[in-house]
Amino acid sequence: MNPTSFPAVKEVRIGPVTLGGRRPLALIAGPCVIESEEACLEVAGFLKELTRSLEISLIFKSSYDKANRSSLRSYRGPGLSQGLKILGRVRRELGIPVLSDVHRFEEVKEAAEVLDVLQVPAFLCRQTDFVHAVAQTQKAVNVKKGQFLAPWDVQNIVEKIESAGNRSILLTERGASFGYNNLVADMRSLVILRQTGYPVIYDVTHSLQLPGGLGTSSGGQREYIAPLARAGVGAGVDGIFMEVHPNPSAALCDGPNSQPLQELRPLLEQLMALDRIVKGA
Repeated sequence: MNPTSFPAVKEVRIGPVTLGGRRPLALIAGPCVIESEEACLEVAGFLKELTRSLEISLIFKSSYDKANRSSLRSYRGPGLSQGLKILGRVRRELGIPVLSDVHRFEEVKEAAEVLDVLQVPAFLCRQTDFVHAVAQTQKAVNVKKGQFLAPWDVQNIVEKIESAGNRSILLTERGASFGYNNLVADMRSLVILRQTGYPVIYDVTHSLQLPGGLGTSSGGQREYIAPLARAGVGAGVDGIFMEVHPNPSAALCDGPNSQPLQELRPLLEQLMALDRIVKGA
C-alpha cells in the first residue's frame, strides 16, 4: 500500500451519521455510565452543540449497566429498563444516535428497540452465539476488540456478524494487554483493522485505562488522551471514541481516563485538521 494513499472502506449509516468511505472523522462520546437522567442529558446537549459548531458527526454513548466492573461494589448504572428510557429520551429529544454496550442475551431484543448501535464488549467479542445474537437484530454493531486479540483475529468476528446478514459493522480498537494493569495502543492495529473493509474507531480513553489498577477500580492516564488521539487520527481512523465527563475526578466510573468536557473543543479542532490532511480533504 502506498503510504501516502488513503484506502476507503464501506460506508455505515447510523441515523444521520455516516462513517467510513472517505467521510470526515466522526465522534462517539459520552460518560462511561449513566449517572442520572439529568447528567446524561446535560452532557449530550453539550456534545450536540459543540459538534454542530465544528461540523462533526456525533453518536452519543453511555452504558445503562457496566457488567464488567472491577469490584462488586463498583457503580454499574441504572440498569436496562431505566437506562434505555434515558437513552431513548436523548435520542428523541436531541436527535442524536445512541450507543450502549449489551452484556447478556436477555437484553439484546429490548436494547435493539431503543439503541442505534449495539456494542459488543471487549470481553465478549469471541463469544460466537452472543455476537451472532447481536448481529441478528440488524442494528449497527460496534465490536470492541478484546485486549487479548491480535488485530487480524477480528476478521473472524466480522464473518460471524456477516453470517447473520448484517453489514453495519464498526470495529473499535481499545488497546492490548501489556503486563499487569496496563494497556498499550498499537497504531498498526488501526491500519490492519481497516483491511476488513469496515470503518475503524479508535477508543482513545479506554486505551489509557489501567484495568484494576486501583485495586477495586481501574486507574487511567488521561494526560495522554490528546497525543494518542492525534496519533490515531494520523493513522487514518473513521471515528474517535471518548469517554467524557464534566468533572472526571467525580465520575462514578472510569474518571481517571475520561476527557474533561471543557477541554474537548481545542482537541477536536486539532483532530479535524489532521483528519482533513490524512484523507486529502
